[in-house]
Amino acid sequence: MKTNKIFQLFTLAACAVMFAFVTGCEGPAGPMGPAGTNGTNGTNGTNGTDGTDGVDGNVTCLECHSADFPDVKQMEFHQSAHSAGAIAVDYAGGRASCARCHSHEGYVEYARTGTVALDIQNPSAWECKTCHNIHTTFEQTDLAFRLGTAVKWNFDPAMAAVDLGNSNTCVNCHQSRTAPPTDMGGDTVKIGGVPTVVPAGSYYISSTHYGPHHGPQLNTLYGAGYAEITGTVAYPTPGGANHMDADAGRCVGCHMYEYGNGQGGHTFNPALDACNACHADASTDFNYGGVQTGTLSDLEDLRALLFAKGVVDVDGHVIPGIYPLTLASAYFNFIGIEEDRSEGVHNPKYVNALLSNTIAAVEALP
Repeated sequence: MKTNKIFQLFTLAACAVMFAFVTGCEGPAGPMGPAGTNGTNGTNGTNGTDGTDGVDGNVTCLECHSADFPDVKQMEFHQSAHSAGAIAVDYAGGRASCARCHSHEGYVEYARTGTVALDIQNPSAWECKTCHNIHTTFEQTDLAFRLGTAVKWNFDPAMAAVDLGNSNTCVNCHQSRTAPPTDMGGDTVKIGGVPTVVPAGSYYISSTHYGPHHGPQLNTLYGAGYAEITGTVAYPTPGGANHMDADAGRCVGCHMYEYGNGQGGHTFNPALDACNACHADASTDFNYGGVQTGTLSDLEDLRALLFAKGVVDVDGHVIPGIYPLTLASAYFNFIGIEEDRSEGVHNPKYVNALLSNTIAAVEALP
């Protein structure tokens, strides 16, 4: 018993000496170490700093998943012809050569790879994820356009790409697929299985579907890609139209203006309010300055001339055959401006020059 007490006393004494030695030998404090890494506050949230909480990562989700979005955008989109597969998908959405613009699957494949490799067996109509990247980074950039960079011309890939900002997504598809007709004189074509030499100064229209295709809006807006027949009316400089100046006059400025009365927003229907926001004298329709009246009158005159020359039938459909280059060019311009569907609004000066010179050229033919 006595031995144990002696040992305990010895241990306590030894500890006291060591404590005194350590505390007595402590030197001055060294420099402060580097700051620790700020913590995060939830997935995709912002880092907290100096003890302040960061932004909750769920806020990013709420930018889209709120009471106003995406339900409101989808409501608008369901009023759009683009949401109905019947207008294009049922006809061409599965064809590899057409699918890049005629189905969701084709558009996405083209955006990712630059081509559509094979026919698509089960194509579907366009949706939010057709145009927008969604749920890839879970940040605001998720809503960026898949095809938002400068656009190459389908009718002439050698031409410099055109950059329309946010409207690039639209004009990737809404442009001519076919170049204007050129002299095929000397070429041999088969008509009814019979080899036929095309006379000089002529062009062979081989299909009832010939023309710039159904949506050459970029060509009209920019003023390029039509058969510009020389005449008394000067053509404006390509890209110089008023509607090319800024986003307000391009596709999104007019067709995605603030939603109202079934126009604008994601309906893609042109908004009259957008016109009146730019033009000083308010209008009650899209026939600003009588542009549409004049264009429709010129189109009707040109169709009558083409019918008289045997180029189109009574409904305005082209009749395949070999025609003088002037007539082939006239039909190309006629069907292109008709399929543009703005009735001249997209580029009034260019459309007026194109139709006026074309009509004069056809009237001058024997």
